[in-house]
Amino acid sequence: MAIPALPRPDMPAPQPVEATKVSGLPPTGREVAPFLRGTSGETGDRIFKSAMLVCGLAVLAILVLIVYELMLRSGPSWHAFGFKFFAGHDWDPVNEHFGALPFIYGTLVSSFLALLIAVPLSIGVAVFTTEMCPAALRGPLSFFVELLAAIPSVVYGLWAIFVLIPLLSHYVQPFLSKTFGWTGLFVGPPYGISMLAAGIILSIMIIPIISSITREVLMVVPQHQREAALALGATRWEMIRVGVLRNARAGIMGGIILGLGRALGETMAVTMVIGNRPEIAKSLFAPGYTMASVLANEFSEATGDVYLSALIEIGLALFLVTIVVNALARLLVWTVTRGQPSRANA
Repeated sequence: MAIPALPRPDMPAPQPVEATKVSGLPPTGREVAPFLRGTSGETGDRIFKSAMLVCGLAVLAILVLIVYELMLRSGPSWHAFGFKFFAGHDWDPVNEHFGALPFIYGTLVSSFLALLIAVPLSIGVAVFTTEMCPAALRGPLSFFVELLAAIPSVVYGLWAIFVLIPLLSHYVQPFLSKTFGWTGLFVGPPYGISMLAAGIILSIMIIPIISSITREVLMVVPQHQREAALALGATRWEMIRVGVLRNARAGIMGGIILGLGRALGETMAVTMVIGNRPEIAKSLFAPGYTMASVLANEFSEATGDVYLSALIEIGLALFLVTIVVNALARLLVWTVTRGQPSRANA
């Protein structure tokens, strides 16, 4: 039996919806004004770009002005000695015979000695605070390490005179002379005031810089690097060496460069303990002189034009040495990273 068809529901077809007017809009036929006008935005971008360009060029302008002023004021010394000024050994203001080699030698040796002492200690402190230190001691220890950077250099110099120099003269230098005197680096009377004292006080002053930067770099190493090394059966030392230090080597080199810059330009503390004698000696027990120290000691006493010009040329030499050292450091960073700034994976 056939089922009768149900009646078709009477549903109206969809009808077009009339456009509704929104209050506040302009009437039809007029263009709607954009919320952000292109002309004002482009003007702001141009102003911002120009301001940033001026800031960038200002740094280069200051650098050029410094070089120009140093070369201009050192003109009499350049005409009198030429490039022999940087290879001369004599420093005789009375007869106006000047040579900057003893000061360059003292600056480089004291800075190298400071890095030799400070770099292992700084990396050790950074590794301890990030990897091995208990959580309760991590904050206070990091604070006290960074506090060393806030101490004025003259305070370091006073501490070295009253504490470090007696320790060196009575205990450290006799021991080094007896044990390593055959090397020729630790011979001579143990007066305490020496190139060794300057290197030690510089190392203490640059430890907080290198340690702080190294700690920050170690903290941003991905945690999965540590976990992967431990999962493969590595010991804690192997994990730190392969999974942490290898990934942070570029940042560590950057911290060392900043510490070297501080050591090259340090004045007061080094002046108070190095002995201030313009000579080149193999022994670290002998007094020395640095470029920053001779500027601090003799600039106010310079009377003749050639004498004053020679001191300004030493400042130019310090500037050039800083540029060369930083260029070599950048080359060293490139050899470590092979042009890669930093890599998350080893």
